[in-house]
Amino acid sequence: MSDKNCQQFQNTVAEYLVRHRSVLDVISKLQESAAHVNRAIVNSVITCGCLKIDASRQQVPTNASLSDMANYMQTHLKGSLCPICAENLQEEIGDTLFYLTGICALLGLDLDDIIYKENKRLETLGIYNLT
Repeated sequence: MSDKNCQQFQNTVAEYLVRHRSVLDVISKLQESAAHVNRAIVNSVITCGCLKIDASRQQVPTNASLSDMANYMQTHLKGSLCPICAENLQEEIGDTLFYLTGICALLGLDLDDIIYKENKRLETLGIYNLT
């Protein structure tokens, strides 16, 4: 998302954040929309079957360096999202972005600045970020 798109999105959200104007409403809707994202992923596994989860303990050699760890860590995902599940998940993520951006708008925070600062922090910390 470019700086222009990010600012335009925040302006649009601020304009249309009418029904849930209270920060309490927006906080609860953000939490609900995040749950919908999780549910959409679960549905792609248990209802559609386009994704499979094959999870086990992460196997990292004891002599692996911190920078090598990414080579050993698994996503536990098999397959890929079908077009229907991808569209559904994109919609749910869009709703989550709406409410997250709504919180920024209500609190006078600039989403683009937040993304920029977080990116700089990640670039600075690199592998040591450990998120």
